[in-house]
Amino acid sequence: MKRCSTCNRTFDDPNLSFCIDDGTPLTPVEVDDDTTVVRPRNTERNTADNDWNAVAYQPPSGYVPAGTEPKRRRAWPWVAGIIGAFILGILALAVAAAVLIPRMMRAKRYEQPPIVSNTNRAENSNVATESNSNANAHQDVDTPPPTDHEQVLGQLTNIEQEWTVANINADKKKLDRILADDFVGQDERNQPQGKADYIRTIQRDPDIEKWDFSDLKLTLVGDRATLTGIFTYFLKDRSISFDFTDKFVWRDGRWQATASEIKKRGTPETDL
Repeated sequence: MKRCSTCNRTFDDPNLSFCIDDGTPLTPVEVDDDTTVVRPRNTERNTADNDWNAVAYQPPSGYVPAGTEPKRRRAWPWVAGIIGAFILGILALAVAAAVLIPRMMRAKRYEQPPIVSNTNRAENSNVATESNSNANAHQDVDTPPPTDHEQVLGQLTNIEQEWTVANINADKKKLDRILADDFVGQDERNQPQGKADYIRTIQRDPDIEKWDFSDLKLTLVGDRATLTGIFTYFLKDRSISFDFTDKFVWRDGRWQATASEIKKRGTPETDL
């Protein structure tokens, strides 16, 4: 006979090693009185007690016998997996940065405005573009004239570049915007010429390859500005230089040319 030390129940099945109620290991005891012996139930009424064979007791799957330590799960596989995922994430970000950053830099470089050189070529002059120099063209008509000398000098220099392109290409629409309605210039015989005649008689000049402005000087008084300097045409085999004086007025929120006077410098033709 065996006894459970926890619930004090006794069992006479020699195959039992653990209490069927709480799983405590059974200890053998001497049999004094069988009144407290727990016998297994017989499922068949007509079967004799000595014919019953009980199945050996199996402790619960979660039961851990006393005196044994539960098996510990290893943590290093989880740590290694987390570190590996972190390294893979860093590598993916590095690859993405190596691919995207050069593309972004190229796109940014293409979006930057072109740098206007002081020397211009006639082969590019047929492209009609709006220059930053005349950015005030879209300003409000009540905008007061700029007073910063360097700013005005840059604006008028770019207007001179646009004016030259319009002259070479005979761009009458561009000339109509650059010239004020009261503009007075010079014809081929150095006679006074108004805006209408200037635009009507302008002709395209395909012989000019490039041009250059130099020695520019600005006189600024209120809404009036006078720009003087040297203007040079470069042809295939020679160059021609002129002294020029152009006058401007701030009107309708932008600079407009009101007069132009040119005079050829030196000999009629100067070989390069």
